[in-house]
Amino acid sequence: MLSMEDWAEIRRLHRAEGMPIKAIVRKLGVGRNTVRRALAAEGPPRYQRPAKGSIVDAVEPQVRALLREWPTMPATVIAERVGWTRSLTVLKERVRLLRPLFTSPDPAQRTEYLPGELAQCDLWFPPTDVPLGWGQIGRPPVLVMVCGYSRWLSAVMIPSRQAPDLLSGQWALLAGLGAAPRALVWDNESAVGQWRGGRPQLTDAMNGFRGTLGIRVVQCRPADPEAKGLVERANGYLETSFLPGRMFAGPADFNGQLMQWLVRANGRRHRTLGCRPADRIDADRAGMVSLPPVAPVTGWCLSTRLPRDHYVRVDANDYSVHPAVVGRRVDVVADADQVTVSCDGRQVAAHARCWAAGQTITDPTHRTAAAQLRQAHRLACAAPVVAEVQHRTLTDYDHVFGLDVEEVA
Repeated sequence: MLSMEDWAEIRRLHRAEGMPIKAIVRKLGVGRNTVRRALAAEGPPRYQRPAKGSIVDAVEPQVRALLREWPTMPATVIAERVGWTRSLTVLKERVRLLRPLFTSPDPAQRTEYLPGELAQCDLWFPPTDVPLGWGQIGRPPVLVMVCGYSRWLSAVMIPSRQAPDLLSGQWALLAGLGAAPRALVWDNESAVGQWRGGRPQLTDAMNGFRGTLGIRVVQCRPADPEAKGLVERANGYLETSFLPGRMFAGPADFNGQLMQWLVRANGRRHRTLGCRPADRIDADRAGMVSLPPVAPVTGWCLSTRLPRDHYVRVDANDYSVHPAVVGRRVDVVADADQVTVSCDGRQVAAHARCWAAGQTITDPTHRTAAAQLRQAHRLACAAPVVAEVQHRTLTDYDHVFGLDVEEVA
């Protein structure tokens, strides 16, 4: 067989040097027909081993007959029907080649995303303990968001999976992105919605959130993780690339390290895209919806009448309020970082948000004010009532009871 080097040299001598076939034969010492075949070939010479028969050839007609009638019949059943006693591996390989001839093609659809079309969201629970303060440790959820077109990855740890905290984290990610995708893809997270009667139903909080942004929220069907494969792979990427070898002093430290890592992650070459997410984020953002001038209502927002113990509850903790407004209605607003309380537009309490559970957070100023008010209340005395009272002599009472009559002995 002619070698690759001789084939290339024959074609060079004939095409570049203009050397005739006879001269090439004399120069290279090859046959004339060999030179002619090399010049007439459309491609380089390839060694092709002659096909050998297989032990499956004898039963192939029977296999074809079975697949023609039952295209989905398993290979193990086919082996039983044809009386196969040899290696099952070679029979399975032949069935794998023949089966597509008797079944209709079912090609998979390659998912493509338009700029700004959607972003997939999910909660990732990192398998590591994070100090929450007050001697407690926990594993708060991390809200993860991946833009479909650019694969831009965003994430932030939030205090809980309840709707106020989840929507607050969602707004933080969108505000950091600077725009909102036209659709957010979520699974059946309780704070987002659920499927009822075969139809998705969003919660009122999520409807209010998406209505303010003017976007759509797509709920995946139950037990369908492939519907949001981008964010599922991102969760695995966080667990294998970000988490190993790291220690965290608290949620703030976790988010700080996460933000630094995300800058590097979005600057790495994405294998599927063939480029970096940072190279496509501008085009992705240009196709998104601009953020509203007024931020949507997120976080904890409640109104209550302040009880005598002058504490309000947010999530699983109690926070003190200045006792001067006991009995009046106060407005409580809280996010992942701070809890503030106001009364008639005046702030009467401000605390750092506690991520631990079952704690009572007291401002020393509130404690001192409560003690002073209790002391003043105890010292306060009612003014004496001045009234004229008539005084009677004892003989008047003797007369009333009949004791003034002298008995005769």
